[in-house]
Order: sequence, then C-alpha cells, then structure tokens
Amino acid sequence: MTSAPLPRQENSGTENSGPEQTRPAVPRAGYPRPDRDRSARWLSLNGTWDLDLPDGVVPVTVPFAWETAASGVGRTWLEHATYRRRIAVPAGWDGHRAVLCFGAVHHHAVVRVDGRVIAEHTGGHTPFEADLDGVLEPGADGLLEVEVHAPADKRAIPHGKQRSIPRDDYDGVSFAPTSGIWQPVWLEARGRTYARRIDLTGDSLTGFDVGVELSGDAPAGATITVEVTSGSRAHERIDLVADGRGTAVGRLPLTEPRPWSPADPHLYVVTVTVAAAGNDAAPDVVHVTAGLRRFEARGEQLFLNDERIYLRGVLDQGYWPTSGLTAPDDDALVADLDHARELGYNLVRKHLKLEEPRWLHHADRTGMLVWAEPPGPSRFGTEAAAAFEAQLPAMVERDANHPGVVIWGLYNEEWGLDWDIPGSPERADAARAAYDLLRREDDTRPVVENSGWAHVRTDLVDWHYYDEDPAAWAANVAALADGTREDFPVRLAPDFLARKALYATDAHPRTGLPLLNSEYGAGFTSLERAWHLRWQTQELRRHDRFAGYVYTELTDVEHEMAGLLDADRRPKDRGGLDPRDVNADTVLVVDLVPRHAGADLPVPDDELTLDVHVSHHGSGPVTGRIRAAWVPAGAPFGAAPVAHHGASGPVEAKPFVLSPAVSVTVPAPGGPARLRLWLVDDDGSVRARTFVDAAPVEEPNRRGERW
Repeated sequence: MTSAPLPRQENSGTENSGPEQTRPAVPRAGYPRPDRDRSARWLSLNGTWDLDLPDGVVPVTVPFAWETAASGVGRTWLEHATYRRRIAVPAGWDGHRAVLCFGAVHHHAVVRVDGRVIAEHTGGHTPFEADLDGVLEPGADGLLEVEVHAPADKRAIPHGKQRSIPRDDYDGVSFAPTSGIWQPVWLEARGRTYARRIDLTGDSLTGFDVGVELSGDAPAGATITVEVTSGSRAHERIDLVADGRGTAVGRLPLTEPRPWSPADPHLYVVTVTVAAAGNDAAPDVVHVTAGLRRFEARGEQLFLNDERIYLRGVLDQGYWPTSGLTAPDDDALVADLDHARELGYNLVRKHLKLEEPRWLHHADRTGMLVWAEPPGPSRFGTEAAAAFEAQLPAMVERDANHPGVVIWGLYNEEWGLDWDIPGSPERADAARAAYDLLRREDDTRPVVENSGWAHVRTDLVDWHYYDEDPAAWAANVAALADGTREDFPVRLAPDFLARKALYATDAHPRTGLPLLNSEYGAGFTSLERAWHLRWQTQELRRHDRFAGYVYTELTDVEHEMAGLLDADRRPKDRGGLDPRDVNADTVLVVDLVPRHAGADLPVPDDELTLDVHVSHHGSGPVTGRIRAAWVPAGAPFGAAPVAHHGASGPVEAKPFVLSPAVSVTVPAPGGPARLRLWLVDDDGSVRARTFVDAAPVEEPNRRGERW
C-alpha cells in the first residue's frame, strides 16, 4: 500500500523543554492532528498534571480518564475535579498566535489561565480550543486550570456506552465511565490571521472543492494559497481571497487524479497558506491530508469510486484494559486497524465513539473504510435530543476530510429514544431532525439515522439481529432478504422480548435503498462464536440483495466477551477457523443447517453429497471446481496440499451473484472428521475455502431436572 508522506517529521512536542536525556517521557507524544498538520511549532501538554479532588490533590497523567489505571488515579463516579499545571508559550513563537487545543474532555469543561476564563465547552467527544492572544504572550508562562464536571447521571447527555447512575436500560452492555481529559492537550502556533476550518471534498474524483474559514487579526481580504505539496507529480495551485466574513471557496483541479481506495489508499497533502492583506506578519501554514473518493448508494447497491463494493465490517468499541477509551499509545491505534484487516474486514464501525483523529488518519493511510458515529444519550427528552444534535456539526468539521469515513451513523437501536420510535411521533421526529441536520452539514456520504431498527429517514436500511439457533437465523435472514419478513426478535432484558421492525411506518419505502446487516454474532465460548461466525456469515453471503455486514465485535471489552480477540488483543481458540476465509472476496456457501459447534452434521455412514455455491465480489467472474477432502477432526487449513476425495463439476461465479449449486460427493470418513472444501480456479489457484465438521451429536442431559 502507498500513501503520501507528511511534509515534515513531526517533533516531540517539547519545544521549550530541557535536554533530551532529562525529559520525562511524554505519553501519546505524537502530533494529535496529522490530517491538519501544524507540527512545525507545537508543544504537547500531555504528562503529569495536578488533579484537585474534593479530598485532596493527586498527580494525574493526561490524556487518560481519571477512572483508568493509566491516569494514576483510578477513581470511578468522581463527578467534579480540577486539573492544574503551568504552561509557557515558547519565546520563538513571537509574531504568531498561540492556541490551546483539547482533543476531548468529558463532559463540561471550564478553562482558566491565571484565574481568567478563556474557554468553556460542553460535550465529551468534540474538540475545542482557546486563543491565548492577550492571555499569554510568547516567553510568558501561567497557571492553566481545567475544571471538569462529569455527571454520574449521564442519561440526558451523549455518553455512548459509559455506565450511568441511576442505572439505565443499557447498563448490561455498558462499561466504566470515561471522565475528564481523555484525548491529547497541546499548544500550537498559528499565523496572526489563520485558517480556522479547511474543507477538502474529493468526491468528484478529479480534484478538490475547497472551503476555508479564517480567524484572527484580519480575515477579510486575506490571501489564501492552496497547493498540492505531496501525492502528485504536479504542483497544482489556486489562489483565493477571503470575503468580508473571512471565508473563501474554490476548486483545485488535479491533472492526473489518483483516487483513494482500500487497494490504493493514495493521499494528497494540500498546503494552505494564509497571508493577511497589508500585513507582513508570518503567514499561517497548515498541511491538510485528504483523498479523492466517492462513496454512494445507487438503488440497493453501494459503490466506491464507481465500482460496486460489498462491506465486510467489524464493530470496534475502542477500549483498552488499562486506559479505557484512550489508546495507550499510537501503536495500539495502528494495531487495531491491522487486526481488522488481517481478519479479512474492509470496514470498521467505530461504535458510539468519535475516535481520535490519529486513528482516522491511520485508517486513511492504510486503506480502511470507517463507519463513524457519535455517542448518544440513554433517555429521550428535549434536552437530550439537543445535546445529541450539538455534536454533529463539530463531528463533520473535524472528520469530513478523511476519505476513509464513508458512512455517518446517528442514533443506535433507539438508544436515547427509549426504544420507541414507532410509538412516539416526538421520538421519530428527533431521528428525522438529526438526519436532516447531518445531511445539511455533509451531503457526500450516506447517513443512517437509527442503526439497527425502526428506520424513519435513512440512506441505508441496516439491521441488528442476534440468534443462537442456526435454523432460525438462516430462515429469518432469508425472509429479511426477500422482504417477507420485516421484524425480528430482540431480547431487551432478561424478562423483555420485543419484536423490532426495519421500518417505523408503513410509509417508509421497502425497496430502493441498500439493505445490510450492521450487528450480528452469537455463542458463549470462543469455539461457539467461531462456529456462528462461519455459518451466520455464509447465510448473509447467500443473499445477493444484502450490501454488507458488520460482525460484533473486534475485541472483548470488560465483561463483554464477544470479541474475535481478547481485551489484550490476543487471538482466541477458533477451532481451526481462519476468519479471513469467512470474510474473503470469494467464499463458499454450503447448503446445510448445522447442528452444533464441532458437529455440523452426524458422522455419515455412507457417502456424503453436499451442494455448494460460490459468492464472489470481485471485478470479474471466477470459474473452477470445488474440491473436498476428509482430514482429522479440528485440523486447520495448512500450507501443504491435501489429496481430494471428491470434486464438483465446473462452477462459474459472476460478481455479486450467488452461483448455482454444484454437488460434491465424498466417501464416508469412518469416524469423526473434518471435511475441507475449497475452490480451485482454472489457473490452479485456491480462491475460497471452508469446512464442515462431522461428529456424534449428543443429546442434552436433563437428568438433574427436578421441577
């Protein structure tokens, strides 16, 4: 994979620190916004601060939430505290503006320097900043205080999967809270007149539509130069002049445009230089990373850069055992993307969390598609709906330049809407209002207004369905695909089984929008989960109408043990299953309803015939034959070839069309065994593979029952 390099090596963020050998290590030391790079002059404020608690002052390590071990505090249900440290603006920043930046602080923050309030912000996942001009001049220092209120009662505020007191309906799938400063804090130098916002939209695939908003001394009439400085052999450039409001728009065409895609994650670095009219102060310079990418729905199909695409996604909640919602280091952010890719996924649904920009930048440069969604409240009300919507413009402003972000999500399963869009016009109106707001902010990506259930206005009809019964799963998935079923059972509590529908009203169109799963998975043990992954995913691939799926989930989180990896990112025992075979472009679909994990069917006494299809999502057809061989029970696929015991006739799989069934017949294995099945194309290459386990099926023991 290739990507455009950053225009310079980002520094350590310790511009005014002492010699290298005497500096303490700075946690999360990388420049926090590599997609909008001002790392020529910046200073990390991560590290040890004082935290003033109701019962004393303790050291705290920023940027880790005060509930976490990484923070050094480890206090849960603390609702109020004040961070303190001294800061100094480097003397070398004379002629620039020093800006104090916060990645995210949960939930309400009041920022003071030497007792003077310089910023106040509400919203635990959105960034904010404060201009230090007239507060701290270059060479001066002062006392920085960040007073934080993080209510234990989170029901009316956007909090995602943080636990709340009082306990809400989602407590069983929620985790330890994340409070206080949990994303990086830093100082950076900008020009006296500077670009506050830069939008680069590349969905034309031929160049960038540019929008710039200025702030500072003299925005009106300022000259703005927009030039491609990396990612192109030419140096395309346009010059703009800001209007009276300090805004400018333009078009930056590219002579040899190179689209961004997972197969070729090509990035451009566009340097934006701002010079105020009649002002000889140092210009403002920022290097913005972006890509040419178009993602759209056409009827019931999804297209990336005019080529049809099938989404193979995995849910990721972005939690780490010792550091909560904050990655322990940059390598951890990259590793989670690598894990998803190695497991065969081309999309990550980042669940109810605005992940930090460094993760999004790594997704861009490594070619991972992203379904992004903000945290939500857990109780409906005017205040809660307004707080939810307040995040959306900031989300788009921060993240819209990332070509990897291809879907915006909003509400999830009617959380914050009391599980009752169909029965409440007010709750339905809240979902519509959020959709309309987000579409006004960004009309270049599909928007899902209520992921999983009861759609009222959406660009994708997605559904969440969990089922332990393979026969019921197969039947219900088929009925969802052909439209004969529009609802499915959901256990909302141990004593509360509800039927949730795809559509909130009869007026919602039943066809014409992409239909895809965005949560599934089952099983208690890791072996059971691997078994369900294999069989449930093949049933999703059986139906050509579906546009993709999202498996739940990438890693375990606290008590939630549904991950393909454990919480420490270690692989689990999958009984010889390789998830890459399940999530490949080309897979085998077996006509069989399996019995139990480890015993898909009883050991056959006579020869066995199975019908097998091919689901293929490539650019051209695949032709070949399916081979089969018995191997010892539990044996994984190995590199060494296996002599086959049976083979099908020729099979042709056209793109995005399930092939007709072909039959494979094998002799009886003579005992428990694993039947390997693999597709060999006409060139002799293995294109797809799966397996079926034959073993005795033991009936459940009920001898201990005494009722």
